[in-house]
Amino acid sequence: MSFTDKVILITGASSGIGHELALLLAKEKARLILAARNQAALESVRNECLQYTPHCEILVMDVTDETQVNEGAQHALLFFGKIDVLVNNAGVTQRSKLIDTPVAAVRQLMEVNFFGPVMLTKALLPHFREQQSGQIIVISSMAGLMGYPWRSGYNAAKHALQGYFETLQTEQPIPHLYTTLVCPGRIHTPITYSAITASGEPYGKMDPGQAKGIPVTVCAKRILKAMHKRKKLVLVAREERLLLWFKRYFPPLFYVIARKGN
Repeated sequence: MSFTDKVILITGASSGIGHELALLLAKEKARLILAARNQAALESVRNECLQYTPHCEILVMDVTDETQVNEGAQHALLFFGKIDVLVNNAGVTQRSKLIDTPVAAVRQLMEVNFFGPVMLTKALLPHFREQQSGQIIVISSMAGLMGYPWRSGYNAAKHALQGYFETLQTEQPIPHLYTTLVCPGRIHTPITYSAITASGEPYGKMDPGQAKGIPVTVCAKRILKAMHKRKKLVLVAREERLLLWFKRYFPPLFYVIARKGN
C-alpha cells in the first residue's frame, strides 16, 4: 500500500510521535493535514514536511472542544476535498497516585485521550462511508491493556479507547474501512513534561523511564509499517510486552512487578 497523494490528518502533530510520523509520511509524498493546539509548533513541523512533500496544511484545533472538532473536520475536508487516513494521536499522560488524583484530573484525561478521538472519528465516519473507504490509526498505549501505577486516569482512558475502537473493528460499518490500534510502551518523547499531576500542575520534567524508552523514530517507523499492512493491533514496547505476558499467564507475578512501577 502506498501513501503517495493520500490525504492524511494527524492530530497531536506538533511533537513526539505525531511529528515523527508526519515526517515519514511526507517522505512518502502524502498530502498532510497537521492538527494540534500550538500553531507555532505546527508551522515548524509543516516547514520540515515541506522539504519532502509539496502538500502540507495545518489545523489549529483543541480535540476536547466538540465544536472545534466538528468544525475542524469540515475544514480539513476543504483542504484537499477528502481524507483517506485519520491518525488519532493527540494525548496527555499522568503522573500521580490514584488516591491523590482528583476527579477533575481524571475527566481531563478522558476528554483528551478518549473523547477527543471518539468525537473526531464520529465527525469523519460519514465521509468515509460516502467514499466507501478509509483508514483510522488510533494511538492507544500498553496502558490500555493493563493497569499501571501513577497513571489511573490515563489507564482508564486508554482502556476505554481500546474498547471503543475494537468495537468499530468488529462492527465494520464500512466495507473498506481499516482500523489499527497502536499500543506503545515507553517512547522517548517529551510527553511527560505536560503530564497531569494531582495538583493540576504539569509534571514539568522527563520521566526517567521515558528517557530510556524506545526512540521515537523507531516507534514511528513501526506505526508506518503497521499502516502499510493495515494491521488491527500493533505493540511497540520492550519490558511492557513482557509485563503484559505475565498479566495474562502469571497474574500474581504481574502484580508484584507492577506495584514497583512509577
